Amino acid sequence: MNVHDSERLAGLLEDAGYARAEPDAQADVVVFNTCAVRENADNKLYGNLSHLAPARRANPDMRIAVGGCLAQKDRETIVAKAPWVDVVFGTHNIGSLPALLERSRHNDEAQVEILEALDVFPSSLPARRESSYSGWVSISVGCNNSCTFCIVPALRGVEVDRRPADVLAEVRALVAEGVLEVTLLGQNVNAYGTGPGGVGQGAFADLLRACGEVEGLERVRFTSPHPRDFTDDVIAAMAQTPNVMPQLHMPLQSGSDRVLRSMRRSYRSERYLGILDRVREAMPHAAITTDVIVGFPGETEEDFQATLDVVRASRFTNAFTFQYSPRPGTPAAGMGDQVPKEVVGERYVRLTTLQDEMALAGNRELVGTEVELLVAAGEGRKDVHTARMSGRARDGRLVHFVPGERAVRPGDVVTTVVTHAAPHHLVADAVLVGHRRTRAGDLHEAGARPRTAGVGLGLPTVGAPSTPVAAAGGCGA
Repeated sequence: MNVHDSERLAGLLEDAGYARAEPDAQADVVVFNTCAVRENADNKLYGNLSHLAPARRANPDMRIAVGGCLAQKDRETIVAKAPWVDVVFGTHNIGSLPALLERSRHNDEAQVEILEALDVFPSSLPARRESSYSGWVSISVGCNNSCTFCIVPALRGVEVDRRPADVLAEVRALVAEGVLEVTLLGQNVNAYGTGPGGVGQGAFADLLRACGEVEGLERVRFTSPHPRDFTDDVIAAMAQTPNVMPQLHMPLQSGSDRVLRSMRRSYRSERYLGILDRVREAMPHAAITTDVIVGFPGETEEDFQATLDVVRASRFTNAFTFQYSPRPGTPAAGMGDQVPKEVVGERYVRLTTLQDEMALAGNRELVGTEVELLVAAGEGRKDVHTARMSGRARDGRLVHFVPGERAVRPGDVVTTVVTHAAPHHLVADAVLVGHRRTRAGDLHEAGARPRTAGVGLGLPTVGAPSTPVAAAGGCGA
């Protein structure tokens, strides 16, 4: 979601007359779009700002802007710690960036603008997309959950849904630009349509099916659902809509029912495993990934063993594992029984070791099978040295393959055979079975990146369209 916000910021700046700086060039404007989910984001931001201080002193016309969740949280603190920062803006007013930059130049002083509620839906802003073949599409912003470890609701606000027509209009606009794959984004995608003014349960499944009718759209993914709201109609829509990929990211967080209760996660391990069983019954080859937090306050060895048990039963393709760190402003930060760091670290190693073993076992089952890949750019760190390229299979697995004598480009589609497995990727050193050149590949080869205008005005909700609000001109509202 932050990456997609950065695409919006790039589109806004281009509209205001800015051009992207060449690699290794000294930029006139540097924008940090920050996250606040983990503690190291703070350290990384202030470290990077310190590195830029000499350049800012040497060039009084240079401008440094900080936005996103950390800016929403820290506000004036950023300028106090780094007085060479010129602009601070929050999650609710990214459209204000160009105007704030100009104001900081005119007034020759820092501009801090943090709104408490969304003024313009981000998708009504232009975007310069990073990929010629794959695009993000927000279906909602904000979150109505109250997980005790999470700072996001305080920084992103309550959930606001887009109208289905606006979502589909953006999907079609991307496909018209050559994009083959879209990922639907929301803090809790399967709560889409269930808020005030919504059309009720089933809206997200209907949206998936509608994406299946978009001509030229080959792959649809989404992230992230919440186990509490995940219903069988979504499973049916996934299984019955050919371009919805057999991939599901289902956050677990903990396998202990006691810890889940303390996290204020409104499901228990039995319900969670039941969802996975029904997904695999409908899509036997679905790849399921997850998030797990180790060392939540009060977690005992028994609790941790329960997490290991659920991980074993779930057979995840991959798991994003995190060592708990207190986030100021969250209920969990003030809880007693904080687990010692050395204990958290030891448990983390045991969890990742188990997950790697299970992921490797699952990947080995695919050796000898045929996979269709959407070729990606920059996904394989060793591709230059191994003469391979990389792509994503339909189930989301990363596959490094040998293109041979074929002129394969990122954005093309290839079919190959898996020859080797590792915990986090597959290798296909066989001769390509097929190679389809695509318009997305043509655009990537030409160095063209899609640009989409804003879709939808004001603050839309699911259901009957409201009267549109006129969009602000120039730099945005």
